[in-house]
Amino acid sequence: MSALVVAVLLPGLAGICLALARAVVSARGAAAAGAAVSVLSLICVVASWSARDGAYAGEVDHPWSTALGLHWHLGVDGISLPLVVMTILLCVLVCWSLAADVTSTTDDHEGAGVVLVALVLVIETASLGVFSALDLVLFFIFFELALIPMWFVIARWGDPGGGRLAATRFLMFTVTGSALMLVGFVVIAVTAGTLQIPTLADLPDPLTGTVPLLGGVAIAVGLAVKTPLWPLHIWLPDAHSKAPTVGSVLLAGVFLKLGTYGLLRVFVSVVPEPAARLAPYLGALAVAGIIASCLACLREHDLKRLIAYSSVGHMGFVVLAISTMSEVGVLAAVFASVAHGLITGLLFFNAGWLKQRYGSATFDALGRGLYTRVPRLAVVLLFAATASLGLPGLAGFWGEMLALRSTYEPSPALDRTLAWTLLTLAALGVVLTTAYFVRVVRRVLQGAATPRDDDIDLTRTEAGISAVLAVAIVLLGVAPGLLTGVIEPAVGAIVQVAP
Repeated sequence: MSALVVAVLLPGLAGICLALARAVVSARGAAAAGAAVSVLSLICVVASWSARDGAYAGEVDHPWSTALGLHWHLGVDGISLPLVVMTILLCVLVCWSLAADVTSTTDDHEGAGVVLVALVLVIETASLGVFSALDLVLFFIFFELALIPMWFVIARWGDPGGGRLAATRFLMFTVTGSALMLVGFVVIAVTAGTLQIPTLADLPDPLTGTVPLLGGVAIAVGLAVKTPLWPLHIWLPDAHSKAPTVGSVLLAGVFLKLGTYGLLRVFVSVVPEPAARLAPYLGALAVAGIIASCLACLREHDLKRLIAYSSVGHMGFVVLAISTMSEVGVLAAVFASVAHGLITGLLFFNAGWLKQRYGSATFDALGRGLYTRVPRLAVVLLFAATASLGLPGLAGFWGEMLALRSTYEPSPALDRTLAWTLLTLAALGVVLTTAYFVRVVRRVLQGAATPRDDDIDLTRTEAGISAVLAVAIVLLGVAPGLLTGVIEPAVGAIVQVAP
């Protein structure tokens, strides 16, 4: 069996086994096993990887249904590998967090904690499947596999006062997006006569005309719901604010990337002509989302909701880069996605730890003067905030700057005047991002301290998780070539590379 197949399926199979054995497995043991299984998946991915000028590594292609043209077709390249590694890293850290804090996830018996770990592992398999699928139907199946476990995580382990409602809204929006995406896939498959993504991307005569355009619109809207692109983002703030910490980390760090990755892999590369016609609209909506989310953050008083709105803005930079349909745009989209996953993962871990201590993530509940009360926790929040606003030397800087750079010199799909207008407005978004994070620092970290009995600084596990993410953020900030060197050879799989 291929190492890549093992990497994709192993977490999900382990999750199923843990769920079945929940009566005899402790929550702490399940979380430790989940982390170990995720590390094994990473080893398998590394074993299957070979840098070969953008070719797919670890490729597996077996007919699944000859009559329907379905294939079990998997492979990773420089576009998907960074997202695969980031997904596994976040899942390891989530399991580490659960192993050290089982009391917050077990309710009145440990069986629930084991099930939560199992759901995390199923989400991991679904996400790895999306990032490695090279068949449209397989892509769709893995995409949908992530929805139900995430619904359970939010509804069952989220806030009692609204977790189920937020989870249901999340499910309704994403299922609607999935239905549209499936319609688009059917249209493209019928028109082109194949479901294989590499074949569709390499068609000598790209799909043109009204029918492929309608299919492209359906795919784009379906993926925009999951990204989420403004104004289809309204499910996200409630989902984040009501979700448990592990749910928020996976939702922002991994789930949102399924949408942006889909825009690259099954929209821009598969239907380039419809994508070029829709690019101006995507770019405009992306910038509208950047500005709107920043304004929402400036008036938000709940830290988790603020981070959720900030994710809409950061995903706006990713979609803006994609809309340029250029080499730099693809590079920017992948780099910014990885940077956002790491930085927002750290932000949501931090917000979750604060909420666990004070019962809420609202500014009033957190009080003032965290620098004095819990200095190490405050430093982690400050570091994550500065990384999110794009401080030079940290990963977030390169994601935003590459996105803006791609807008300065877009492909012909995006009118130069429009692109520069979008560039100016997006740059304003960078300024507004700084403004709302400065507001958080002044309101929560600074000011006269309001000591409380719950003022407990970072635990060893929390410090370890923070250190891992901080090192990754700094490493990509000071040595971006570590990531761009992997991405660049595969850019040609998404857009035509100029000779």
